[in-house]
Amino acid sequence: MFRRVLSAAVIVLLGAALLLAAWPQLVGIQREAGVVQVTTMRGMLAAVALLCAVLFTLIALLWVGGRRFAGAVALLLLLFAGVQFAVLATRGAGDLAFETKAPGDVTVLAWNTLGDTPSVQTTVDLIVAEDADIVVLPETSQEYAALVQSQVGAAGIGMQLIPLSYDQVSKARSTMVLISYQLGEYARDDSRGGTDTLPSVLAVPVDGTGPTIVGAHPVAPVPGEMAEWRQGLDWLAARCAGDNVILAGDLNSTLDHYTGLDAASDASGGLGGCRDGARLTGNAAVGSWPTQVPTLLGAPIDHVMATENWDFVGFRVIASHDGHSDHRPVVAQLRPAG
Repeated sequence: MFRRVLSAAVIVLLGAALLLAAWPQLVGIQREAGVVQVTTMRGMLAAVALLCAVLFTLIALLWVGGRRFAGAVALLLLLFAGVQFAVLATRGAGDLAFETKAPGDVTVLAWNTLGDTPSVQTTVDLIVAEDADIVVLPETSQEYAALVQSQVGAAGIGMQLIPLSYDQVSKARSTMVLISYQLGEYARDDSRGGTDTLPSVLAVPVDGTGPTIVGAHPVAPVPGEMAEWRQGLDWLAARCAGDNVILAGDLNSTLDHYTGLDAASDASGGLGGCRDGARLTGNAAVGSWPTQVPTLLGAPIDHVMATENWDFVGFRVIASHDGHSDHRPVVAQLRPAG
């Protein structure tokens, strides 16, 4: 009798835990320690759950005394994996379609370079190939970005460099933004604070015409930095509360973590008033980190977002171009709405 009660209690607790892991937004714990890490890689989580379901099915077949318990665990794990696959399917496993670039379109490229890991030429070639107008390079030194700026200029793409470094000790504490001169002159705005621990760049048009550009890099949600991570998301959401904003970079977060930051953007999976380009184009299940695992098992933590002034006519994770960084670059094509 005691054994049956204990088994039932374990099944109930496991079911509750799997439900919260599948959709923590139900009880508003999507930005809590532990839950954040679990939901970051839904593809990997689904694959592990599926393998465990197979294992417990085998146990149920071979262990007569524990058949009911093992079978129940297998069923819960199978349902959990099914929910994960369903969520990923709704977000999109990859749509590589881009439209022909039209006048007024803006191409945005974001790549965490892991401290200048890719060669300068690799980054230059990528910018030229994508015809990028805005380039966000978290964890990149100013010296590296200046070389990129010089070489893309020699290739006929004139870009201004907007740098921000919190110190010169670690390249991770630097974020660089390159902006085409065709978008006008930009300047860094430090008057509204920034993200803690790691820098995010706020660039505004000098003449007041054109989009505000945010090069984002909130700190990762690791032990000891959870409060700073939440502060970073709050700060970015506040920047997206304005009009005509383009935000891109390594956000160290997925769509699951943005629920509740702004009710108007919850439906589009965005942050604050910004809509997520990957979600809108059917690419939000494609992981950009880490490069050591397939994209559908990875975490989609690198984003391009924009306010309703812009429509997304293309987005993709560049899976074949990691340059030995732990992040894959992402690129989006934006078109003025209307």
